Amino acid sequence: MLTGMTVLAGAQAKPPAAPAAPAAPADDQARPNFSVAVNLVTTDVIVRNAKGEFLPDLTKKDFTVLEDGVRQHIASLVLVHGGRTYNLVTPQAPPQQEGIILPPARPPQDVAGRIFVLFVDDLHLDFQNTGRIRELFKKIEKDLIHPGDMFAIVSTGPSSLAVNLTYDRQTLNDAIKKIQGDALSPSDIINGPESGQGPDEVRYRAHVAFSTAEDLIHQLAKIQNRRKAIIYVSDGYDFNPFAGARSSSSNYFDNRFGASQMDSLDSQAMQGQVFADSDLARDLVELTRAANRANATFYTIDPRGLAGFSDIDQNIDPTEWDNYLRKSQDSLRVLADLTGGIAVVNQNDFDKALKEIDAETSDYYVLGYYSSDTNPRKRERNIDVKVDRKDVTVWSRKTYYLPRPPVPVTTKGGIR
Repeated sequence: MLTGMTVLAGAQAKPPAAPAAPAAPADDQARPNFSVAVNLVTTDVIVRNAKGEFLPDLTKKDFTVLEDGVRQHIASLVLVHGGRTYNLVTPQAPPQQEGIILPPARPPQDVAGRIFVLFVDDLHLDFQNTGRIRELFKKIEKDLIHPGDMFAIVSTGPSSLAVNLTYDRQTLNDAIKKIQGDALSPSDIINGPESGQGPDEVRYRAHVAFSTAEDLIHQLAKIQNRRKAIIYVSDGYDFNPFAGARSSSSNYFDNRFGASQMDSLDSQAMQGQVFADSDLARDLVELTRAANRANATFYTIDPRGLAGFSDIDQNIDPTEWDNYLRKSQDSLRVLADLTGGIAVVNQNDFDKALKEIDAETSDYYVLGYYSSDTNPRKRERNIDVKVDRKDVTVWSRKTYYLPRPPVPVTTKGGIR
């Protein structure tokens, strides 16, 4: 969600030294320099009237933006209507501050159409659903991506898709043919090696998916004043699925331990489940914070559709299967909810969902401002956008987080 220009400031401005200037005192040489970032904060805003119709005639004067209750000056305003982009207010340089050296302005970017990233999490897509998954992407190509839209395709596993932003629809058609699921089956999870917090392979695959998504978001952050929609297709995540099935399937435990010892093992399994759930929640929140800084929205789609039963040959307890489905679907809901997107889970009507996503990504405003709060230690910021019109509903992001400050590097001469 944080985009724009980054500038550097020293502890004090220093003019170029003259050739014959005397050496600076030791205290001045040891004085550290500090970096100050002045960033353009952008947030999407959707304004609809009482009939649910988008209002495309708003101007800068109609909007009020508050950050932590403090009114901000609107530096840029972009209207996206019908998938086309119109710059209503061009962002200016950030407010001049003592000691700040501004970089040259960036050249204008291509503003035609919308930007979509198709995220194929094949490490968490069932191989048996490959045909259904390909049909879903054909619907996306037909109903969601229009002429003039840019799109990219990235996968997490053996589908090996890495297509940069392009207008070439044939590239998408060729990529769809390569998509195939490679998720672990319940029997693979139950019989695989594990640690105290769940199966090792399950965690590894989830972290591969999250790191791939974060790398993608860092690239999208370079695109300014545009809303980036990530169509995130996955079966979702659970760091510790089928815990009961894994413990009961071990003949070693059944033969070696008595009832009291088995109760102790069950208690340890429950504790491991709590740790696994908290770890998953933390990882999901960090991913959504990165997306909000890049002004990117997750639209998550579970291609499994309406929840059903596990395959008969998997021999999974129905209660454990229901818990696994609930957690995996909830993980997709978190990604969508915390970035302002839509979670398409536990439903088969993908056509209706894609139309809703199409509407949300076709009509909106992008407001930009330079935060008046220059405290880098205050990472969490609350945003409130108001519109001076009667009987309207306003949707916008409510929170964004500053990135973590870089860790100082210790050298022989001190910290730099």
